[in-house]
Amino acid sequence: MIETNELQRIETTQAPLPIGPYSQAVAAGNLVFCSGQIPLRPGESEISGTGAADQAEVVLANLGAVLTAARSSFRNVVKTTIFLTDMNDFAAVNAVYERFFEGSKPARSTVAVSALPKGARVEVEAVALVTTASD
Repeated sequence: MIETNELQRIETTQAPLPIGPYSQAVAAGNLVFCSGQIPLRPGESEISGTGAADQAEVVLANLGAVLTAARSSFRNVVKTTIFLTDMNDFAAVNAVYERFFEGSKPARSTVAVSALPKGARVEVEAVALVTTASD
């Protein structure tokens, strides 16, 4: 576990590198704060998938990679925020989300926004517990 007064920047090549001045995630104490993931595949610069469900698949795979790099997982997620450019996509994104979280039900907010980076339809951020050697 990280000391409570120490921040650790999390970075993995298994998820897209940040497109701005931020980290993929930051661990503080026993929590990891994951930046919002959009549907970019690692090493690519164009959005992957046209439909919200296709984009959600890529977004959540990216989030999973960041969680893994931070010594966490979907089952350790405490809170997520989903950003959608169209609330009509809620059901499609929710179906994909449910598969990734496999019965885990973290606290969640879903917010409609006018636009997301690179024209994405979906973005997801998360806060999770970091696992320790005894977990």
